Amino acid sequence: MLSAEDISKRIIKLGASITAHYKDEAVTVLALTNGALIFAADIIRQIKCPVRLDTLAIASYSGRESSGELNLRSKPKLNVSDQHILVLDDILDTGLTLNAVKDWLLEENAASINICVLLDKQVSQRKADISANWSGFKIPDVFVYGYGLDKDEFERNLPFIAQI
Repeated sequence: MLSAEDISKRIIKLGASITAHYKDEAVTVLALTNGALIFAADIIRQIKCPVRLDTLAIASYSGRESSGELNLRSKPKLNVSDQHILVLDDILDTGLTLNAVKDWLLEENAASINICVLLDKQVSQRKADISANWSGFKIPDVFVYGYGLDKDEFERNLPFIAQI
């Protein structure tokens, strides 16, 4: 569906856009694990402002279907209060995960919250009213894997994105 070259070119552009937004402002990047780890590693090298990096482990998927229930497995170690937060996620589909993360960051008094996703799945109806400030690619409502996204916890290491 998306080649390694397509992904690389788009990440360079996303990094430039994010850099232009934050200018010289420090930003705390929260990568949602496990899916966004590869994306986060590549995109933070393209962001040219001061960056702190941490992870937030949260999931709504069980196998290949969204369970609709969120499981917060671990919170960031860095303080997010009064910080400019950039949430990185692999895919925006139901919106439940990103909405929960945004609500939690609001409760923690983040100075600002922006969201960047690699993939914005064009679903007929999101379950939560949320959108990304930046997205790499719009994709149809199909199951995808590779480049951090898993197929039954495998295939995350593929350099491209494929669909079932």
